[in-house]
Amino acid sequence: MRRAAKQSRWFAEVEMQVQFFDLDPMEIVWHGRYVKYLEVVRCALLDKIDYNYVQMKASGFSWPVIDLHLRYVAPATFGQRLKLRADLVEWENRLKIDYLISDADSGKRLTRASTAQVAVEIASGAMCFVSPPVLFDKLGVQAT
Repeated sequence: MRRAAKQSRWFAEVEMQVQFFDLDPMEIVWHGRYVKYLEVVRCALLDKIDYNYVQMKASGFSWPVIDLHLRYVAPATFGQRLKLRADLVEWENRLKIDYLISDADSGKRLTRASTAQVAVEIASGAMCFVSPPVLFDKLGVQAT
């Protein structure tokens, strides 16, 4: 049974081409590079909601990644065009982002992933158990 992808109204998509320096000795993308690909599309998503890392810091919060899951379905190869998609699927107590990496031409799924980030008040170093009001303001939603 195929898992349905969660999609939200807050998403970003980026296309990129696999570069030689991303390959491993087997001539496929090294597994560690996928984390970089997630960061590329996560930054595009954060820019789209107008709350990127610079703005987070200015608001008094850091948002470290506390959880990361990757599921490799098929390898990416040199020169392949990839479509990276990030969907913000939870925001009340953490930022949970679901990702899909697919072949840009065929749409074939290559990798699914998710990350969770929590707000940490920079001044005190305290982790927040509820996302701060600034995030709800950026998303244009009411805090629950």
